Amino acid sequence: MLGTIVNAAAVIVGGLIGIFFKNVIPEKLNEALLKASGLAVIAVGVKLSLVGENLTLLIMSVIIGSGIGEFINIEGKLDKFGEYVESKMKNKGSNVTLGFVTCTLIYCVGSMSIVGAIQSGLTGNHEILFSKALLDGIMSITMAVSMGMGVVLSGLSVLVYQGTITLLAQFMQSLLSDVVVTEMTAIGGVLIMAIGLNFLEIKRIKVGNMLPAIFLPILYYLIF
Repeated sequence: MLGTIVNAAAVIVGGLIGIFFKNVIPEKLNEALLKASGLAVIAVGVKLSLVGENLTLLIMSVIIGSGIGEFINIEGKLDKFGEYVESKMKNKGSNVTLGFVTCTLIYCVGSMSIVGAIQSGLTGNHEILFSKALLDGIMSITMAVSMGMGVVLSGLSVLVYQGTITLLAQFMQSLLSDVVVTEMTAIGGVLIMAIGLNFLEIKRIKVGNMLPAIFLPILYYLIF
């Protein structure tokens, strides 16, 4: 668990540093940074989405996963959680939900997250997660400047998600083959692109309701 703990701590500390600098940055610059982050997030999503080889699986996973998420109303539950946290904060203008969902996806859907957690659990080698912690920590600083406390909270998602994979590593290794991880990463890339569009305020996409799509490749390859 050491690698996951360090990774989560890096996100939290980086987010707190970003929040500190947020207070000294003018509002116009803050908005510009948010738009720039949106374009950067879209670029990350495009790169991740292109690693997949099964386009049909990607399309069907996004459609079916979105339907499942809409039925469960994941986005609504995330919104309520964000509103609850915001109600406890003095700065009501902070967008906790946006930061939380955005950074949770960015930090958790990549292959480094899955492979690193499995390696950590099976061999005790935390090298991949330590490298990921450095990258995530730097990114959380820039993200927190525009999105605030939600970025810090996403560190808890990293702890739970990667920690679960680490604890179940022996089972997950056989379940998450290279091809499954690749397709999960590609689908995650599509979701990250949708988040980038939300940044640019083109049209809000309920990305939270699309989250089940990421895990459908596991079911697909178990059956076929």
